[in-house]
Amino acid sequence: MDEQQLIDKLRLVETLFAGAGTEGERDAAAHARDRIHRRLEAVRESDPPVEYKFYLPDRWSRRLLLALMRRYEIQPYRHAGQRRTTVMARVSKRFVDDTLWPEYLELDKLLRTYLGEVTDRVIREALQADTSDAEVRQALP
Repeated sequence: MDEQQLIDKLRLVETLFAGAGTEGERDAAAHARDRIHRRLEAVRESDPPVEYKFYLPDRWSRRLLLALMRRYEIQPYRHAGQRRTTVMARVSKRFVDDTLWPEYLELDKLLRTYLGEVTDRVIREALQADTSDAEVRQALP
């Protein structure tokens, strides 16, 4: 997968979470973002925002969640003393459960796959052709 294919797949994920109904809608990523914004506004009225705490294992996952939140005009923050792996946000539970978190997980999976492929290729070409995992041995008595 090259970088443009990854970008296209990431856009497709957004259109799927926006509930695109026709083939033409699936191709219109800008419309998908608008639909998600409208859904978030509608959910805010019936399901008021609550404070969420997200723990993210690495900076790549954190960057992805921060970008996704900002895209939907959700203001991420953290309290003084919290680790950088913590992201806080005030958002409705329904939006997190139905849209934000499932979309984040799908995007994170795509990015991890891509980054893994790039890492393996660079290591294989620059350092060593064998990128397999270490062998498993029996522990010494």
